[in-house]
Amino acid sequence: MAKEEWLYEIKPKGKLIDLNLQEIWRYRDLLVLFIKRDIVTVYKQTILGPLWFLIQPLFTGVVFTLIFNKVAGIENIGIPDFLFNLVGLTLWSYFKESLNATSNAFRSNATLFGKVYFPRFIAPASKVLSGLFKYGIQLLILILFYVYYVYQGIEVRPSIYFPLLLVIILNVILIAMGLGMILSAFTTKYRDLTILIGFSLNLLMYLSAVMYSLDAAKDKLKDYYWAIEWNPLAHILESYRSIWFNNMDVHWEGIYVGLGLGVIMFFLGLIVFNRTEKTFIDTV
Repeated sequence: MAKEEWLYEIKPKGKLIDLNLQEIWRYRDLLVLFIKRDIVTVYKQTILGPLWFLIQPLFTGVVFTLIFNKVAGIENIGIPDFLFNLVGLTLWSYFKESLNATSNAFRSNATLFGKVYFPRFIAPASKVLSGLFKYGIQLLILILFYVYYVYQGIEVRPSIYFPLLLVIILNVILIAMGLGMILSAFTTKYRDLTILIGFSLNLLMYLSAVMYSLDAAKDKLKDYYWAIEWNPLAHILESYRSIWFNNMDVHWEGIYVGLGLGVIMFFLGLIVFNRTEKTFIDTV
């Protein structure tokens, strides 16, 4: 009797780094479906719906302006305080929500993973890609305020290196996805880590130069500045902000650090994710 041949064979990944792009492309329709699901269900059955995409950064930006600029007296070298804070918030919000969603990729899809096969990498990838939709809306709001301040005669304009915005966003995607895939391996076993991740991200925001520049932090914190100096996210956010305002020197260090860290974190996360994929259904 001739041995039966199969079109596809489903088996655990044997390589440390196994990213089958051809297989992911074959399941591209599922990836698009996941992205649509993540976008639609976030504010489903809410009163304001998608308006929350706008309200959250605007409200936070106003609060940061009042507390850090008006009360704490942090100055932003001629840049309107609200606009300065809004720039940092757009990138930070995208990083935070991408990391949060990716770190919960196994648990949130456990039922689906246990019933059907598809490339598991699609789950965290869809979270990061769907987050770009919200980031795009917030970016549009940022541009509108940017134009408003220019119309008011405020001397603000982007750097000639503004196209590097795409590189910085790619850095954030790689870091958020890589770190999220690593954390997802632990949240399958230890569910209280989900609470710890959310709490840690709230604290990390204050060490990531979201609402102040590195120069301001160095001037205010002095001996404690090392806590921010050694935080790569602070340098990435400073780079992001420096290409929005030409009166700031482009922070090249953040671009280099972000790209290097992003590549390392992504492949490290992929290794951990592939190893966890083999056994997570028994522990989740």
